[in-house]
Amino acid sequence: MKRTNELIVALAVMAVIIVITWGLFAVGDNMPRGVTPFSKDVYQLHNLILGIVTVAGVLVFTAMFTSIIVHRKSKGYEPAKFTHSTKAEIIWTAIPVLILVAMAIPSTVVLIDMEDTGGAEMNIKVTGYQWLWKYDYLEDDVSFYSAMDRESNRARQIGSGIDPRTVENYLLEVDNRMVVPVNTRIRLLLTADDVIHSWWVPELGWKRDAIPGTVNEAWTYIEEEGVYRGQCAELCGKDHGFMPIVVEAVSREEYDAWVAEQREETARVAHEAARLWTREELMDHGANVYQAQCAACHQADGSGLEPAFPALARDGAPTGELREHMEIVLHGREGTAMTGFGERLQPQDIAAALTYTRNAWSNGDGEVVQPSTIAELDQG
Repeated sequence: MKRTNELIVALAVMAVIIVITWGLFAVGDNMPRGVTPFSKDVYQLHNLILGIVTVAGVLVFTAMFTSIIVHRKSKGYEPAKFTHSTKAEIIWTAIPVLILVAMAIPSTVVLIDMEDTGGAEMNIKVTGYQWLWKYDYLEDDVSFYSAMDRESNRARQIGSGIDPRTVENYLLEVDNRMVVPVNTRIRLLLTADDVIHSWWVPELGWKRDAIPGTVNEAWTYIEEEGVYRGQCAELCGKDHGFMPIVVEAVSREEYDAWVAEQREETARVAHEAARLWTREELMDHGANVYQAQCAACHQADGSGLEPAFPALARDGAPTGELREHMEIVLHGREGTAMTGFGERLQPQDIAAALTYTRNAWSNGDGEVVQPSTIAELDQG
């Protein structure tokens, strides 16, 4: 009868632990299943390991709580008197070893698959900057930068007066999405230009560090069309939280049409850099460039963040000698956080940003910088 009561208590404790464990699991968020074969393998591996550790935890805690409840001193139980048991030691050593082997085999298979980047049908180089990404499509000769979209950037500014909840995909939208075809094995080559970043889209099933001077490889094969969002997963500086990633997976036909559009845009950009712009055109375009590229450090209203990021909306700050101002924007300023934009932006973007900062706020003097001037200076 005594043994029967102990068994009933043990079963009751086990039932309570199981209910609590699965209750917590049910109300919590499991990892996403993803849209690639690899992400689905990771999801299945996660569930397998979770099941093993859950069973082990239930058994261990059931034995522990049963002993605490049934075999407590207040009930008159006397502790057993023995030094060791060879049989018990063999059992409690062998069982964990078998469990680890059962976990190691599928884990190794998944890890090997993760590192196998061979057989790629297309290659994309991903470069991290503070705080945006650059994508180079090596086969299609397409290249562009991807930064947080202007609406999110405006809403995140202190004192913006914009409720972030009214901004769709707040902090998770970009101005230029990474577009890829579905059912295509894609190799990604990841590096960085300044500090360590980490490229992470949960639905793809992996993350990879982007390290200056090093190229890390990863691969993906997206099976479902859609838009998948992620962000930098490495603490990369002041605006780490404002470096989103958006991957748009489309059909092969749509992808080919997108590539054609990008090539047309490249030709159009080259033409735009050669023509003369009006002051109004430069100011309008400059406002967009400033919000996307400069406001993160110098603030949307040009107030800056002293001493690291000087204010631009005050007398004398951006209205000094023009040649020096252009050199700083093109090549950066040594010993400061100011990085060069000569390789990031087109001449018309830099010319527009210069025109905007030299005329906006209280700096207006009517000075206009043409793209051709930037192109000549950059080549020189």
